[in-house]
Amino acid sequence: MPTLGFLKKKRAKESNSKDLSSPTGSEPNTPTTPSSRGFKGSVASTSSQSSYPHASSSAVKPGDRMSVATERSMTQGLQSADKQPQQQSSPTYHQNSPTINNLINPPQNDQSSQSFQPPTGNEGQDKGGVRQTKGKYALNDFAIQRTLGTGSFGRVHLVQSRHNQRFYAVKVLKKQQVVKMKQVEHTNDERAMLQKVKHPFLITLWGTFQDSKNLYMVMDFIEGGELFSLLRKSQVRMSDFNYPSRFFSRGKRGLMSKQRFPNPVAKFYAAEVTLALDYLHSMNIIYRDLKPENLLLDRHGHLKITDFGFAKEVPDITWTLCGTPDYLAPEVVASKGYNKSVDWWSLGILIFEMLCGFTPFWDGGSPMKIYENILKGRVKYPPYIHPDAQDLLQQLITADLTKRLGNLVGGSRDVMNHRWFAEVTWERLSKKDIDAPYVPPVRGGVGDASQFDKYPEETEAYGAIGDDP
Repeated sequence: MPTLGFLKKKRAKESNSKDLSSPTGSEPNTPTTPSSRGFKGSVASTSSQSSYPHASSSAVKPGDRMSVATERSMTQGLQSADKQPQQQSSPTYHQNSPTINNLINPPQNDQSSQSFQPPTGNEGQDKGGVRQTKGKYALNDFAIQRTLGTGSFGRVHLVQSRHNQRFYAVKVLKKQQVVKMKQVEHTNDERAMLQKVKHPFLITLWGTFQDSKNLYMVMDFIEGGELFSLLRKSQVRMSDFNYPSRFFSRGKRGLMSKQRFPNPVAKFYAAEVTLALDYLHSMNIIYRDLKPENLLLDRHGHLKITDFGFAKEVPDITWTLCGTPDYLAPEVVASKGYNKSVDWWSLGILIFEMLCGFTPFWDGGSPMKIYENILKGRVKYPPYIHPDAQDLLQQLITADLTKRLGNLVGGSRDVMNHRWFAEVTWERLSKKDIDAPYVPPVRGGVGDASQFDKYPEETEAYGAIGDDP
């Protein structure tokens, strides 16, 4: 049987030269030197220090798919950063739309089946408490370069630190919009969750600060751009991916059709997402917003999950309706209590979309029709889907919680041990010791934002002084 070379090949070691775009190296660095400046308030007034050696960033992104967020009653003022948001008894329903377009790039069936070493654990992870903060940041610590993305609550800027000259992504949220859309609790949750996590496939939050009108979240800049941008390209050649031609046995090696990924490409990205979900669930965190729009590619082609606005620490069950319609599990749509298994349902939808170019319950973009289809639960699998992939999807996209992989006694191991992932060496993948199928054409460490769309720049000046809105 042939071997999947990309899953076996060790990536060349990175240079020990100074990396200007991510806080890496033998000693941890922060975007600024510690200062006495500080701000009271909701999201944070201090920075989060991380010494993890892989870049990550966040991006608020526009799009067609609408995110739905139904929150419990919240206070209309921004909560204090050191207080946990409290759940209220009566839910308040609302919608918001901070998402993006979503299309895909083609797959071919991969008939290879190899036996690899079993997963060995949660490597490259930190299950400690909240990361220690060092120093405080302010707007004048950074020089704003350009806008990377926009959304309902604000935008993300590429910035350069005036202190260490490195590039970062700063997510700017307008307080007035956050309060108006009743996203105070989600905004506080995002900061709290990002302070707790440290994993190779999750973004890193460096710190937060605020002025009278905006909240600012400082994260590493991910040069490779969003996965959905790669998926939506209509002319991506097989040669763009790091695979021998024999793995594309169906169709021509020329242009991929209908914007969907080949089976091994989708498998690679799904495996990295699986490791990230396994880590989050080990910390009782539900992500709740998995989709291609929230997956970024670093300069080496590995994934980073971004946008933790809907992430929440849930030891048992929760009832909040939030997420993107196409990806909602039936128990969420039906307003039932749900647990971490909703993320495994979403993983199934993500894999389906990468392999097919569309989501299984999509119906003209109408959320109500999508909800009806989700509750009906009927999925039509195209004939080009690999049999092993279809078997996994049938065990993930199921309303029966007693049969959904990830929710059984074996937990995430049941997903990792499925035969579709037989080629994956989980321990090596968790260390990014496996070449990615696609490496973005970017120059590392120089603030190369060529993989991001261009947007009109913000006209309202930042740094306003005065009372909160």
